[in-house]
Amino acid sequence: MPLKFYMTPGSCTTGIHILLEELELPFEVTIVNMPAGDHRRPEYLALNPKGTIPTLVLDDGQALTEFQAIAYWLARRYPRKRLLPDDPLQAAQALELMDYVVGSVHGQGYTRIFTTDRYLPDGLPDADRAAWQSGIQARGREIVAEAFALIEARLPEAGYALGADFSIADAALFYVEFWADKTGLSLPPRCAAHYQRVRARPVVQRVLREEGYR
Repeated sequence: MPLKFYMTPGSCTTGIHILLEELELPFEVTIVNMPAGDHRRPEYLALNPKGTIPTLVLDDGQALTEFQAIAYWLARRYPRKRLLPDDPLQAAQALELMDYVVGSVHGQGYTRIFTTDRYLPDGLPDADRAAWQSGIQARGREIVAEAFALIEARLPEAGYALGADFSIADAALFYVEFWADKTGLSLPPRCAAHYQRVRARPVVQRVLREEGYR
């Protein structure tokens, strides 16, 4: 039974898509159309009661959810590509960066930009709506910029996030850098160089084409 990958093109699931292709694994794809409510359908909730993406159904039928958990499982289950460093400290640093990207850059920053209405108070008068939305999005951009500045200070001048080897941390960092590119947010120099370095990988180029990007 092949892996079954539930994803939305251009979302955080792009990072997991990259890891699956890097590992050259056979897998089936199901597109989850979030605006259409696919993530709230009973058949999807049976796999992932949280109604989130990504979801990866393993070859034994168990479902894994959350970016970090899926990325970690792939790296440990298929170690030949060295997607997680052997050194315990470097492995912990990979998990640290990945968690910060998913939890803060994405979870605190980009959610305010992409899903602004979630942050509006109940009962807000229509006359105040536009001002609130603008302020929430501005705060989201501040959070993203502050986060990239922190990441910038820890990135090496050359190579990937943790050195010579591409890792699960790079796949996570890439998808928020990709969002910055698509939304016109500037990246500091080392983050911009990292983005271009990862984007130049043949596997990443193929994934972006498959997801409808050039």
